[in-house]
Amino acid sequence: MTSPFRLASGGRIDRSRPIQFTFDGRSRKGFAGDTLASALIADGQHLIGRSFKYHRPRGFLSAGSDEPNALVGVGRDDAHFSPNLRATQVELHDGLVAVSQNRWPSLDFDAGAFNDLLAPFFPAGFYYKTFMWPAKAWEKFYEPKIRAMAGLGRAPEEADGDRYTQHFAHCEVLVVGAGPAGLAAALAASETGVRVILADEQNEFGGSLLSDLSSTIDGKPAMDWVADAVAELKGRANVTLLSRTTAFGYYPHNLIGLCERVTDHMSVADSDLPRERLWQVRAGQVVIAAGAHERPLVFPENDRPGVMLAEAGRAYANRYAAKPGNRAVIFTAADSAYSVALDLKAAGVEIAVIADLRKEANGPLPEMARAAGIDVRTSTTVVGTRGRLRVSQAHLASLKSDGSVGSTEPMPCDLVLMSGGFTPSVHLFSQSRGKLGWNGELGAYLPDVSVEAERSAGSCRGLYGLDKVLADGFAQGAAAAKDAGATTTPSRSFTAKAADAGTDGFIGAAPHNRNPNFAKAFVDWQNDVTAKDIKLATREGFQSIEHIKRYTTTGMATDQGKTSNMNALGIVSDALKKPVTEIGLTTFRQPYTPTTFGIFAGAAREALFDPVRTTPIHTWAAEQGAAFEDVSLWKRAHYFPKGGEDLHAAVARECLAVRNSVGIFDASTLGKIEVVGPDAAEFMNRMYINAWTKLGAGKLRYGVMLREDGFVLDDGVVGRLAEDRFHVTTTTGGAPRVLNMMEDYLQTEWPDLDVWLTSTTEQWAVIAVQGPNARKVLETLVDDIDLSAESMPHMSVKEGHIQGIPTRLFRVSFTGELGFEVNVPADYGRAVWEAIFAAGEAFGITPYGTETMHVLRAEKGYIIVGQETDGTATPDDVGLSWAIGKTKKDFVGKRSLARPALMAPDRKQLIGLLTEVAGEVLEEGAQVVADPNAPVPMPMIGHVTSSYPSSTLGRSIALAMIKGGRARVGETLYVPMPGRTIKVTVTDPVFYDKEGKRLDG
Repeated sequence: MTSPFRLASGGRIDRSRPIQFTFDGRSRKGFAGDTLASALIADGQHLIGRSFKYHRPRGFLSAGSDEPNALVGVGRDDAHFSPNLRATQVELHDGLVAVSQNRWPSLDFDAGAFNDLLAPFFPAGFYYKTFMWPAKAWEKFYEPKIRAMAGLGRAPEEADGDRYTQHFAHCEVLVVGAGPAGLAAALAASETGVRVILADEQNEFGGSLLSDLSSTIDGKPAMDWVADAVAELKGRANVTLLSRTTAFGYYPHNLIGLCERVTDHMSVADSDLPRERLWQVRAGQVVIAAGAHERPLVFPENDRPGVMLAEAGRAYANRYAAKPGNRAVIFTAADSAYSVALDLKAAGVEIAVIADLRKEANGPLPEMARAAGIDVRTSTTVVGTRGRLRVSQAHLASLKSDGSVGSTEPMPCDLVLMSGGFTPSVHLFSQSRGKLGWNGELGAYLPDVSVEAERSAGSCRGLYGLDKVLADGFAQGAAAAKDAGATTTPSRSFTAKAADAGTDGFIGAAPHNRNPNFAKAFVDWQNDVTAKDIKLATREGFQSIEHIKRYTTTGMATDQGKTSNMNALGIVSDALKKPVTEIGLTTFRQPYTPTTFGIFAGAAREALFDPVRTTPIHTWAAEQGAAFEDVSLWKRAHYFPKGGEDLHAAVARECLAVRNSVGIFDASTLGKIEVVGPDAAEFMNRMYINAWTKLGAGKLRYGVMLREDGFVLDDGVVGRLAEDRFHVTTTTGGAPRVLNMMEDYLQTEWPDLDVWLTSTTEQWAVIAVQGPNARKVLETLVDDIDLSAESMPHMSVKEGHIQGIPTRLFRVSFTGELGFEVNVPADYGRAVWEAIFAAGEAFGITPYGTETMHVLRAEKGYIIVGQETDGTATPDDVGLSWAIGKTKKDFVGKRSLARPALMAPDRKQLIGLLTEVAGEVLEEGAQVVADPNAPVPMPMIGHVTSSYPSSTLGRSIALAMIKGGRARVGETLYVPMPGRTIKVTVTDPVFYDKEGKRLDG
């Protein structure tokens, strides 16, 4: 049986393709081309959900992306379920499963509607006033309860079963919006030959023309012109057309984020296709042709199902052949609603009355309405509605000459259409950091001062009338192409015939004769904000619209104020008796409409969400049974157990092997940065505390980098390969921040320096060969490098080959023993490792892990950034003042080091600690005190940073940061622990080979 609300003909739906879907478990029918909203309206369903705070019955307000009410959950199972989708944007397809939200036990009967009776107790800001008492009740009682009740849709518990992809694109001109202005702009720009991308959020191009049956362009119906324009654009190889694609964010340097919905409209999607695709478009020029949003009117009970925007009523009837009601009251302050009345009357909807707030309505459209027999009443307002789950009456009242409201007249109806005029969509322009300007004639904010390379076209910059919009779109598209480098100038004119809707409108709250304490006139439908709430905020002292927004939550919903912002401004302006320009304007933030997390995550899920980075030698270590630990993003061999050894036994064995013969260690995770260019030495001189200009090619130097505040950021060994080239190493976890800081200074502070920075962390595998026999192991493998102490002393670097493979060979040690670090291309990392290991077997070569590396370096008093340093340590604090270039004029952090606080003698300084009991190992992080008998809380003078049992020394050792530590060498200090206090002696931080003789083997 055909629904009486499905028009027998017309619309852009495909009646040859019927579609079966379910809503709240009930099977329904629609057609291809329907949205979920239009299919439900065609089935007579206007109740779609319950409001966020009061759980009031809510219906469809709009037909597009500005919809605040019709939020539904869509999905056949939990792995393919998305909450809070706009029913007005959900395309119908066979098997679609949708559910309403924020109701229990059912949509028709919602227990939460009890909140509506308590509305007087929930005014604006009641959270801030109510939940202050009793003390600590927020965490223990209020917050858990509110969190349990808050939210709209149900978050799925299973992992998202869909696939998402990401795509980078470049173009000379990006056009956002494919209405008449956007199509004209794309035609103009593409005609010049530049690359053009045209994106629109709807499934079809045409914008407002999709529901326009009367306008003509160039002598043909408007949608025929659209079809021809799209065909022309498709025929141009330089044009990319993206339907179902929302421009959700405008970012610096003309980077635009686009979300393309690829398969949501398909019953059975191609498995090769993603659900959505993220386009990151870098455009030379952007043309914003986003159109305008119809503005609702604020009057009591304006939120009942069946109360919707006038243009939405037209769209449902003309585009979707869905009759939005049988008898309509149209409430307007603009001529455009008269055109809607004529279209709906032609579709079989009885127009009970047009109530016009204005004193006069004498334009062509009002006259046409009167000629069609429609009752037109000027100086008339709507003071309320009636109906439980759908509107059944609208109450009208006349406006007297003195501004007062006359007596009420009930008007039976099942549909109320409202229009307060149009608000230009300036969201993307505002996101681009462009400045808006107030246009008093239009009563709207318009794009004014641009920051990015963009321009607005058509209604989004306050131009109305089809002929003006087309001409402006073409002109802006041509200008954008020219600014993007086009050498030809396109020329075309359009002849458009359309009803001139005018530019009248109304912002604020419509006058009424109801008790303001009980009349709920909604401004923000999604957050249940009323005119009363906004007026209360002004009475409580809020004057800036940004403060009022946060106090009342108006404009903070997912529609980002598309339907609410201007009316809120009007109400505040009236309440404060100030012009709108003094109230301010809220910020439009990304995204333009809510966007799935999936497109941002892309393929980054499970292991790809937290990537496991492994070195070229990882598989070898795993084959040897290594235990691994996470270091930054890397998996590193922690230790290599043998014969059931635990961590301590394995580390003790590995340490002795390195000290007595030779060990091999995978250091590939070290950050590596190539600093190249004529000014490379000068750049290094400015970035690091060390001096670099006189460092000879082929030499290494230990480098320390500070933050601007003088505290140690990172360290590493740096090799000068040539006059204009440095190989910089960083800590494993510090590589990104060091490169970022280098790039920041190079681009913003010293752009005059001729330097290039390249991350080479993954390019080189690094194999550390350490121990007295290290030279003997390598000398049989290296082809063209003299490894003798005379030719290659400590802290030198040479380039050559090992086993025929290019290598950068560093003579450097982080163990205190004779050491080399073999850098080879990553692809050869395992092969070279295995060759070295085979050559070292005659010397008992032993692989060792990060724990052994920590012990060996601690025995030598070498620091690890992030362990001995905590972000508040200066070079002098950790014993590195010797590294500071004494004759350097400046370097990052130099001036901060001169601050008295950073030179105080009682600063924490790096020292060593020895326990009274040789085998007792201190806990890292344990606090140190000078007087164990001091009353609690004891004054702490420092803490343990590193602590290990040392098999080399036959006792435990520890490093610590202690106030005035170097002056305390020889003193006895104490480490309070649960149940006991440990006595320690302060020592020099170097426990092993203080003279450094073993560095030369």
